[in-house]
Amino acid sequence: MADEISATLEEGWSGEGCPASAFARRSFLHGAAASVAGAAGGAVLASGAASADSMVGIKAEPKSRTIPFHGYHQAGIATLPQQDAIFVSLDVTASNRAELTDLFRTLTSRARFLTAGGRPPKVPPTAAPSDNGIMGPTFVADGLTLTVGVGASLFDDRYGLSKRKPVQLVKMTPFRHDDLDPALSQGDLLIQICADHRDTTVHALLDILTHTKSAAKLRWRIDGQRNPERPVGIRRDWFGFKDGISNPTLSDETQMNQVVWVQPKSGEPAWAAGGTYHVVRIVHFFIEAWQKVPVAQQERIFGRRKASGAPMYAVDENATDLLDPIYTNDPQGLITALNSHIRLANPQTPQTAATSTILRRSYDYDRSFNLPELDMGHAFVCFQQELNTYIAMQTRLEDEALVPFISPRGGGYFFALPGVRDEKDYYARGLLA
Repeated sequence: MADEISATLEEGWSGEGCPASAFARRSFLHGAAASVAGAAGGAVLASGAASADSMVGIKAEPKSRTIPFHGYHQAGIATLPQQDAIFVSLDVTASNRAELTDLFRTLTSRARFLTAGGRPPKVPPTAAPSDNGIMGPTFVADGLTLTVGVGASLFDDRYGLSKRKPVQLVKMTPFRHDDLDPALSQGDLLIQICADHRDTTVHALLDILTHTKSAAKLRWRIDGQRNPERPVGIRRDWFGFKDGISNPTLSDETQMNQVVWVQPKSGEPAWAAGGTYHVVRIVHFFIEAWQKVPVAQQERIFGRRKASGAPMYAVDENATDLLDPIYTNDPQGLITALNSHIRLANPQTPQTAATSTILRRSYDYDRSFNLPELDMGHAFVCFQQELNTYIAMQTRLEDEALVPFISPRGGGYFFALPGVRDEKDYYARGLLA
């Protein structure tokens, strides 16, 4: 606490994010309250009035964490998912290659600054502010990550990049039951903004849009959240099922190199090493229809127990969700239906082994406000070394039993760029060199 109080009056801000003057005010109120209580024989508190502490109502800011910005890979991929996310797609309006390079340099400098936290530059009182001020005069990092990807449309003839396009990068085309909205699909750039709290993601979004408006314009945006882990373990989606159970181990470098990260000399352009294919798929849930389905049928549709997240053979609601759904002893789908979601995603056959592992990092969205009906769903997000892995998996899911209860309506395919190595590096430097 002594360190907090020692913040200078010129900065006016304590180490934990509280105004320094508030500590002086609290000390004054403590003294005043003590005097009044002494003079009145405790009548103030006896009458039910609030104490001085409750009147002040100052709470310390939540502890902030900083996720390193520089590295061989971008943060926000192998990073444990934060609570809040914004996915924003941009159409690039830069008139030439030089302006495109400036755009990526600007994105880099803003991301580097925002993810570190700090105090925006001071400007004269008569000038426009250098920051939107959402987080106060000094903002904290708050676990912020910004992950930048490029879409297939960036590799048209505008900037001379067509020969440098990642091999498997294409525009998202609809699967059999999709209802893709062009206004909610595709884009030249995708920026994934994730942080521990909502104000941090919005603060970063407004900053990025402000600094890039001369070279890019907003195409679409989807906001997401990750629900708390109830009661324990993996979080649940709006259907009430645990989501993201099957994933590679983030700390296993060998597995991540096999499944997620593009490797040197892999057939991809040399600049792409260290990057990964990034899928965002905006899936509307028909919540009201789903709530009419008996739980036993819901479990057959998903292929897992609703209470525990465990495979269908585990009947105890306290069973662990880490159990492996083994299909070799269930060839007819009597235990786990052949058209259930998890069985089609990974049928556990030799033919599908190469297209059954992806890194899921999804969020739930709710855009129902002021609408006559619910618009809730899933911002399905995944990363994989080959885009064809996801496309093959999703093609199998065209026949899943969940189809009547979902409506995929937007998103896109992108290539998440390699990381920014150091202070001299910037997004897409290898691509643009």
